[in-house]
Parts: sequence; C-alpha cells; structure tokens
Amino acid sequence: MNAKVIAIAMQKGGVGKTLTTASLGVGLAQAGKKVLLIDCDPQGSLGISLGYTKPKEHSFTLTTLFNKVINEEPIDPKEGILSHAEGIDLLPANKSLAGVELSLINVMSRETILQEALSHFKREYDYILLDTSPSLGMLTINALSAANSVIIPTQSQFLSAKGLEEIFQSIAQVRKQINPKLAIDGVLITMVDNRTNFSKEISSLLRESYGTKIKVLDTDIPYSIRAAETTAEGKSIFAHDPKGKVAEAYRNLTKEVLKIEKQRQKARAGLSR
Repeated sequence: MNAKVIAIAMQKGGVGKTLTTASLGVGLAQAGKKVLLIDCDPQGSLGISLGYTKPKEHSFTLTTLFNKVINEEPIDPKEGILSHAEGIDLLPANKSLAGVELSLINVMSRETILQEALSHFKREYDYILLDTSPSLGMLTINALSAANSVIIPTQSQFLSAKGLEEIFQSIAQVRKQINPKLAIDGVLITMVDNRTNFSKEISSLLRESYGTKIKVLDTDIPYSIRAAETTAEGKSIFAHDPKGKVAEAYRNLTKEVLKIEKQRQKARAGLSR
C-alpha cells in the first residue's frame, strides 16, 4: 500500500469541510479501503463529529506527531490512532495544535513536517484524508505540502464562491514552492438548496466560471438539517441517516473520487511505458 493523501481545504469556515472529510472517509472504508483521517484544525471538530467529544483528554494528537518529527523521535504509525466503529482510523487534534503553529516559525523545513510524518503511515493505508482549518496558516500549508490532491468544498452562495480565488492562489503558491505535483480533484459544491433558484443559479455559475479551468465535481451535496445533526450524534451521515439524500450524495462522491484516482493511475501507467 502507498496511501493517496487528499486535503479537504477551503479558506472559509462553514462550507462542510469536516462533514466531507468524515463522510468521504467512511464512504471509502465501505468501498473496502483502509482509511486514516487526520484532524489538522486546533478546534478538533473532526474528532468531535465522530463522537470523541473531549479533545482535551487525548494523550496523543497531531501535536504529538509534529513534535516527534521536530525532535527527531521515532514514529510508530499505530500509536495514538483511534479506531472508529464505522471502519476508519482517526488521528485527532486539540487546541495544543495552535501552539505548534506558532513554534513552527523557528523550525527548519517547517512547511514539510506533516509530509515527513505521513511517510510513516503511507504503507498502512489506501487513503489519508486531511481536514484543514479555514485559514491559510502553517498547518494548512503543511497539509497542502503533504497531499497528492485537494478537494475544495464551497457553499452554493456568492461569498463562498468568491473565497475560491484565495484557495486557488494558495494552491498555486504551494505548487510553485513546495509540492509541484499537487493536483486538484475538484471543487465540491455543498449545501445546495434545490428549493431555491438562487442556490441552483450559483451552482450553475460556478460550473460555468471554473468548469473549463478546474474540475467542478459532478456530485453536489444537498442542504439537509440531518447532516447538521451528525456532529451531535458522533456518527457519520451513513449511520445517522443512511437512506437520506446527503448520504446518497456522499456515496456518489466516493465513487467519483475512486474513479478520478483510477484515471490517474491509468495515465501514470501509460506514461511509464
């Protein structure tokens, strides 16, 4: 195994990054893949949404992993990993991660600490998903530097769509300076309210504006109050509302992500002949 690393990134909160990370992770596990989710946000929302409601009590978090790399200590890819009932593994985060971001200022190769850490995990998993924070700090730069590709969730709202320009610029910068092979799997339009023309119009506008330059994923994630309830339940959307429209949409997203990776593998095989 050599894990494909996907960052779920957008420089704006409230666009469904954490829901997408958890749902895609469980979707990939249901498709028979071995999946690790890593919370790269000091808020610890990913762990909380999966039922680990006391982030302060985690003795091993992403902070521990960063410190091990910085201090050149050995890394055991099984240490501190939480196994979730829905077949995924999780490396959680808590507020101590904010301190790591500040301390990285004085560290050599500070943009690639996570990349180095993940080299110890890649043989254990098929997919590693990184849930990033909504700001472009050193943690998000580390996630983009460590990733093979990015999925960019955006709400079907005007201001969310404007935020796309910022994340595209950040990705271009990371490509130029650190990770030239970073690919964009696609823009994922979330919280689409099909009852309103405005939401549908923004969704169409995004496809027209970016569809020729950057892939806008075929799957839209519909708005649903059931999706918001998953955080309180500590379960994925598949366990909370398996027959609902959001679960169906994330099943389709999972198929789309697997298809994109299959196409990439084919293209690589063709180039290597």
